[in-house]
Amino acid sequence: MPRVTSLLSALLFVLVPGLSRGYFPEERWSPESPLLAPRVVIALVCRNSAHSLPLFLGTIERLNYPKDRIALWVATDHNLDNTTTILRDWLVKVQNDYHYVEWRPEDEPSAFGDEVGPKHWNNLRYEHVMKLRQAALDTAREIWADYLLVADCDNLLTNRDVMWKLMKENKTIVAPMLESRAAYSNFWCGMTSQGYYKRTPAYMPIRKRERRGCFAVPMVHSTYLLDLRKESSRLLAFYPPHLEYSWVLDDVIVFAYSARMADVQMYVCNRETYGYLPVPMRTHATLQDEAESFLHTNLEVMVKNPPLKPSSFLSLPPKQPNKMGFDEVFMINLVRRSDRRERMLRTLYEQEISCKVVAAVDGKAMNNSDIESMGIKMLPGYKDPYHGRPLTKGELGCFLSHYNIWKEIVDRGLQTSLVIEDDLRFEVFFKRRLQALLQEVMSHKLDWDLIYIGRKRMQVEYPEKSVPNIHNLVEADYSYWTLGYMLSLQGAQKLLGAEPLSKMLPVDEFLPVMYDKHPVSEYMDHFEVRDLHAFSAEPLLVYPTHYTGDPGYISDTETSVVWDNETVKTDWDRAKSRKTQEQGELSFEAQNSDVLQSELENWSKRDEL
Repeated sequence: MPRVTSLLSALLFVLVPGLSRGYFPEERWSPESPLLAPRVVIALVCRNSAHSLPLFLGTIERLNYPKDRIALWVATDHNLDNTTTILRDWLVKVQNDYHYVEWRPEDEPSAFGDEVGPKHWNNLRYEHVMKLRQAALDTAREIWADYLLVADCDNLLTNRDVMWKLMKENKTIVAPMLESRAAYSNFWCGMTSQGYYKRTPAYMPIRKRERRGCFAVPMVHSTYLLDLRKESSRLLAFYPPHLEYSWVLDDVIVFAYSARMADVQMYVCNRETYGYLPVPMRTHATLQDEAESFLHTNLEVMVKNPPLKPSSFLSLPPKQPNKMGFDEVFMINLVRRSDRRERMLRTLYEQEISCKVVAAVDGKAMNNSDIESMGIKMLPGYKDPYHGRPLTKGELGCFLSHYNIWKEIVDRGLQTSLVIEDDLRFEVFFKRRLQALLQEVMSHKLDWDLIYIGRKRMQVEYPEKSVPNIHNLVEADYSYWTLGYMLSLQGAQKLLGAEPLSKMLPVDEFLPVMYDKHPVSEYMDHFEVRDLHAFSAEPLLVYPTHYTGDPGYISDTETSVVWDNETVKTDWDRAKSRKTQEQGELSFEAQNSDVLQSELENWSKRDEL
């Protein structure tokens, strides 16, 4: 029987060929190879982009797409900075990796006629950009490219698979929705009969990704993909404008009109986060303003993503961190929160800010003996206004972390200090605005103890009093949070002099008590001297990285245990907590409208356009 079985196996082996062999040698075959990736031309038109090119080109290098199927079409002109040199050096080093490179530099002139500044767009500039984009489109057609990717040189494509994902949508013109610090993005949802922007209710649900998908829109710009395989794409043109075009001369509007006349629908997709872009600057802004705005875009990327790496083919000058005019910059961080520490140190370094990392007191690690040995006693009658529970160990650790910094300020005799926590994000122009505020406060000899730069304003029924002759400063009313504040030596002495460890309450409740603005008079009665001179930047300069309820939100103070009873947890009612509702995003009703505004505020609007 075994012999019969072996004979049958041998016979079957001969008669039943495998997948890649036949009965006769000439019948053998191999599986088909996969298709080559579609051919793509990436068109870059860069002007005065030295500040953004290292990161931008780094994102282009790291796109998950075969470089031998990509052609680079790069143009630059009218530069005041070294954009041309950066691009040339980069192209020389990467040209062998890509299928084809077309390089169109012009060193002169450095400005267009009648241009009032590098951010001014006049008709000459619009027409010039349209001609360049048309030349890129012509090249793509001539070399039989399948797609043309148009990308502004300060748009950061953080999603490495963005080209594959856009191709999968199978649209003639499709844009990845890009994030910004404001409502602004790279699409419109409405357009007037004259071609101007029209605000519509459809915009914000798409922009906030409350609705997700790929949406038909009248306009996309900055970064988008054209499918040149589509028959209708032959009718698309950047220049000259369509014969029937009579709207304003603007490159993005001219192209949108071309798409309309070709019966091509534009789409924007927001299924994922694809990348980021800066908010456009005003006409009179400088290159320094633009560089700082782009820096802020990079900081926003780091809130939810790993830091971007610059191009591996470019060398960057080392940064020169400083303390912005303060005697010390303290950054509070729990040792076990290395992720927050690394992110904050990177964002500070990018802004050229040096700091001293202060190891936060981990309240969760403290036992009753530790608390008693320090003479800590809770303020009689204190209850959290929303949970109705006493102080938590997390709040205890938070208070002690700040308390230790106040002690160090007094011990070292530091006249002015900045205290920041590790869960904040910075506003645009943060460093310049903070330095300007400090300088004005000093030059006007303001008698100040504490100045919030980030807080949750709790009293919103009436405006806070603005400070005369000083830009962007108000007298602080009842506020929550200790995200960031300036503290004088005199202010630290007052806080320590109140002996708060013997009558402790959360630090963001203690501070309003000390400047006599807490709504619960019973708490204030325990502190006889309440003469802290407290102010706040307006608008604020820092905000939380996450708000209560956001994905990724973690609180080391709220989600804890009661300070003297480790069996009583305090996050049991977070979903129903009134404090959860109170700690939503800062609303415009919490802004003060009569504050003396600096010019920078006009350049950092948060609108859609």
